[in-house]
Amino acid sequence: MRTTQNVLLAAVPAFALAAVLSAGEAAGEKPGVVSFVKVLSDKVPDVSNYEAWKKAFIKDGMSEQEKALAIWKSIATFQHQENPPEELLGNDTTLGPIKIFNVYGYAMCNSASSDLESLGRFAGFKARGRIINSHSVAELNWDNDWHLLDGSLICYFPKPDGKIASVNEIIDGIAAWYEKNPEYRKNNDKLYQFMRAGWRRGPEILNNTKAYDDIGWLPAATHGWYSTMQEYDVAKDQVYEYGCAAGYQVNIQLRKGERLTRNWFNKGLHVNMKGGGGEPGCLKQQVGKDNLRYMPALGDLAPGRIGNGTLEYDVPLASGEFRHGALAAENLSSKSEGATAAVQVKDAAKPGELTIRMPSSYVYLGGKLDFDAAVSAGGSITVSFTDNHGHSWKEIGSVTSPGPQSIDLTDLVWRRYEYRVRFELKGAGTGLNSLKFTNDIQHSQRPLPAFDKGSNTLSFSAGPAEGTVSLEGSCDPALKGKQVVMADYQPVVTGLNPPGFWVGDTGQGSVTFPLETPGEIVRLRFGVHYRVRDARDAWDVQVSYDGEKFESIHKIAGPTGGESTYFGFDQVAAGKKKVWVRFSGTSRNATGMNGLRIDADYKEPFGGFAPIKVTYKWQEGGKEMQKEFTASKAEERWTVDCAEKPLMKTIVLERAD
Repeated sequence: MRTTQNVLLAAVPAFALAAVLSAGEAAGEKPGVVSFVKVLSDKVPDVSNYEAWKKAFIKDGMSEQEKALAIWKSIATFQHQENPPEELLGNDTTLGPIKIFNVYGYAMCNSASSDLESLGRFAGFKARGRIINSHSVAELNWDNDWHLLDGSLICYFPKPDGKIASVNEIIDGIAAWYEKNPEYRKNNDKLYQFMRAGWRRGPEILNNTKAYDDIGWLPAATHGWYSTMQEYDVAKDQVYEYGCAAGYQVNIQLRKGERLTRNWFNKGLHVNMKGGGGEPGCLKQQVGKDNLRYMPALGDLAPGRIGNGTLEYDVPLASGEFRHGALAAENLSSKSEGATAAVQVKDAAKPGELTIRMPSSYVYLGGKLDFDAAVSAGGSITVSFTDNHGHSWKEIGSVTSPGPQSIDLTDLVWRRYEYRVRFELKGAGTGLNSLKFTNDIQHSQRPLPAFDKGSNTLSFSAGPAEGTVSLEGSCDPALKGKQVVMADYQPVVTGLNPPGFWVGDTGQGSVTFPLETPGEIVRLRFGVHYRVRDARDAWDVQVSYDGEKFESIHKIAGPTGGESTYFGFDQVAAGKKKVWVRFSGTSRNATGMNGLRIDADYKEPFGGFAPIKVTYKWQEGGKEMQKEFTASKAEERWTVDCAEKPLMKTIVLERAD
């Protein structure tokens, strides 16, 4: 059996653009869903997944130091240092670089350190996090030495020979200066005054950087030379893993009637509004001003950082096309088949069922469900909701009379990336005249395909015809209700202790998760933040197709006090829509997991290509501008010429058929 890990994950075809035909499309049926819909601008790098990021930033012929600096620059470009988003999923606020870049665009230093570790390892570097005073940083290793690259405060410190200093070298250099100038140590005011009077008189180890301005401020002007002097006044060799459970990627999927709107502005919504964390300052700030003053130099064409948009699905009931986009459609007849309602129960002797799955590449910040019920005497419609892949359902509505209905989903979907709604219809003539889902989302403005003054090339692509079911939840049972918890996926746990999954006193333990997808599973991907302190211990990753017989597919071995890994398994048995994944651990010292994400990529049963309409809105010189494009094939290019620097407003993606 073969697994692909970190830099070898390029071999896993999830990141390829080659079209994968579903059985439905091959048979000539109209595609129910178009996957991996992407519009890129030649002015904005593609960071939609690890491979796209690597292609955008790591170039052939680069030296190891140039590669490392490219990684650092990507973090500074797509993640602003700010009051962090709280998804309540794992340790602290570390969420993984691809999610941070696309969904938020801001986080704190521990996330930036996690980003450097994760991206660095994917690019082939050894990486580690470092604990310093009131700050978190990370290092990459090349030329048999460690080198600090701070992506959150946007700095690094070259030595006179051009090589980049390590954390230990910075600590030593600052300590030596304090020995000669003890009156400045632990004195914030005196250090600040020294900085303003001429920081270059300080430690030589800091003097070769271009990160400070003439006064001594770092790029965002939230920190400066005086704070660096205090952050690195610390003991050496304090190593810490700022781990993440990687696996998130952008996969925009569109069904007939589905529309994704992303805006270069927001209406004040952010993920921390319910249940944790504070408002990020960049919610209201403008690029080029205040703490965002440095962003234009990094190529940021957006007016701000946080975007709010919508994901809408006006389900095409009457035509019967809903079937190819539904998770389940049983005992139903559409108007195109002679029903009086848009869709209704076919055989009144038994109930009809319609289950709609709503996956999103962007975090949900609210939603509502609107439908027009067709209910005759004695009939009923029961509406149920799940956010844990259908392991449990909650009734959210019951209708026994006809007419328009609206259900607020906000508290149910907040912080989620997927949910499902099930309609159970009973009685002759019972059905739906209309059905629409409307969801608010949060996304970063930075990676959106923006224009600049002059000629702009847009690249459209779609495919492969794949979707993903993701297993990710909090290990803290106390967060149930605010977030999906791991127990909601009904794992079988033996010999492991919470929080997280830690092998107990017996030295042996396991957790087994069932995973089921709408179509044939083509690969599994795993992001794990773990500890295996003893060299004789390991996590053995296993897969089963019947829940009884398991085969080993990967070993996560020690010794390590903490590390994160991202690997894939692309030899899933043909035709399987359900698997059981087991993590079996042994421990002589400390073996555990602080974070875990499992992604099951599957063939969309009715996936394929259909024409996509792309609508742009922007301003030039105060004049409203709009342009529409229609992609009639899976790869297209368009050009937009701007006479003046544009103010970007909105991009909308929807089916054109």
